[in-house]
Amino acid sequence: MGRRYANPPIEEVVCEFRLTHETRWDLTVPGLLYEKLKESFPQKEQRLIQEVEFTQGPEGLQQQIRMSERLLFFTEDRKMLVQVGPRLLAVNALKPYPHWEVFRPRIAMVWKILQDTIEVQGLERIGLRYINRIELPAQDVALNEYFEFYPFVGTRLPRHTTSFLVGVEFSYADDRDRCRVQLAPVLVSGTEGKAAFILDLDYFLARRRGVAVADVLNWIEEAHSQVEEVFEGCITDKLRNIFEEVK
Repeated sequence: MGRRYANPPIEEVVCEFRLTHETRWDLTVPGLLYEKLKESFPQKEQRLIQEVEFTQGPEGLQQQIRMSERLLFFTEDRKMLVQVGPRLLAVNALKPYPHWEVFRPRIAMVWKILQDTIEVQGLERIGLRYINRIELPAQDVALNEYFEFYPFVGTRLPRHTTSFLVGVEFSYADDRDRCRVQLAPVLVSGTEGKAAFILDLDYFLARRRGVAVADVLNWIEEAHSQVEEVFEGCITDKLRNIFEEVK
């Protein structure tokens, strides 16, 4: 088990499953899922979601933006939800994050219900993503005091930056998995004298069908362990003090 904090910076956690095209899917599937999930996720909404997809073509990497329709099933307090789209299922936990010991069983429950509803032939992608919002007590801060992951700026460049985006992908399990890490500042509305940053950690299956359907929950557990390691590797003890580590 990783470290625990009294004031964790987690804004949202998403566990997403994208199924292979061989998996049969029709318009009745979302309704069938809702009937089995409505006791835990009774509130239903329909939304249009904008998705950005990157594809490798003859002219290099290309970006496509598309709109997709999704059904959203919320818990009564709207702090957790299930998203359903064509061959897509996602489980979200919103702030305050209820800890992995609470969130993991919800993922397992939703995954089992999906398997009870349709025959999953394979997985294009699985992802476990942690979005952290980190507020610091001053606007002009030395990033290296709080982060072990930050942009390097050479000595001949200006000291003050107005914005930045730094990112990297780490490889795991013989490049079957990747972990994308990004850090960027965000505006702090209504609070002067503070700085805020988004630290986005996205661990995902990079190899199509790289995990057997029967091993999905084991993969998710391993993904969570790796995300915890990466998060701790991104921050310093000064930031841990702000989060108030629980011993």
